[in-house]
Amino acid sequence: MDSKAQKTHLRKTHLAARKALPPEEKQRLDRAVFTRFTALSQYKAAKTLLCYVSSDIEVDTRAILQHALQAGKTVAVPRCIPGTTEMEFHMITSLSVLSPGAYGILEPPQDTPLCTALSDALCVVPALCFDKHGYRVGYGKGYYDRFLARFSGETLGLIYEEDFVAAVPRDAFDRRVSCLVTPQRTLRTEPTP
Repeated sequence: MDSKAQKTHLRKTHLAARKALPPEEKQRLDRAVFTRFTALSQYKAAKTLLCYVSSDIEVDTRAILQHALQAGKTVAVPRCIPGTTEMEFHMITSLSVLSPGAYGILEPPQDTPLCTALSDALCVVPALCFDKHGYRVGYGKGYYDRFLARFSGETLGLIYEEDFVAAVPRDAFDRRVSCLVTPQRTLRTEPTP
């Protein structure tokens, strides 16, 4: 099976598992991830948080975004640039400004300020699964890999323990995260051999 087929298989498997997760269990797991994430030294030290707005099947980031806003951090969420496979992070001061954009994902309006101070930012990267090296299977469009190719700040993934896999097939353009948070643990990813 080639890399693309392996990723497609992992994507389908983990999407199905996420959809089958009972709502009460998801809430319990999301609370545990929130507690671990907000206790991280990387989060506490970050002046800027770049974070996706979670869909119903992802680890909840809305509570994290709200916490960061209340803590006085600069908070920026992604917006897909129409007609491209690129995205930009726009600063928000409230979740109420978000509305469905590309792929039905909540995005900020185009006229919200662009976040340009990225070097000291912490970026939370979405995925359906991660491996111990911090490589991931996302949704297959490549938006985050393109962004991360030019991002020099700290990167982190939030996943359920069941979404931690032995190995993710990787291609030259794939980018890894440096830290993973699950409901049960926080771990630094291992450098690639």
